[in-house]
Amino acid sequence: MTLIVVPVRYPLSEHSAATLREAIEISTDRDAELSVLHVDLYQNSKNVTRTDLKRAIEREFGELDNVRYVVRRGFLLEETILEEIVGENADLVVIGSRQAGRWQRMLRKLRADPDIGEFLKGELDCTVITVNADGVTSH
Repeated sequence: MTLIVVPVRYPLSEHSAATLREAIEISTDRDAELSVLHVDLYQNSKNVTRTDLKRAIEREFGELDNVRYVVRRGFLLEETILEEIVGENADLVVIGSRQAGRWQRMLRKLRADPDIGEFLKGELDCTVITVNADGVTSH
């Protein structure tokens, strides 16, 4: 079964809700499993639990099928998200354009070409879809 990973903020921001909405639509169209990921940073931990995340999302979107809720703790947001993508062998990642921008800045420090989609495709063998706050996507 296809696995889609979608990182979100908790509580859900408008941008995270738009990103998640797109991920839900894609997972429904592809009959895929959806992994909703929140990274609770050690340095400003809110002690978010999977139950907190699930309840917040179900308040916004109702009960969802084929969805698992994951809360990871980490120091660096981007690194923790990448670890989850690699660890779960995700087929597709749906990220907000702001998150893609942060990854590009991080990559700029490491590489000459900061195209996060191309980097992830080359390194992780998965498709990356970015979603802006208005729900507009790019592949």
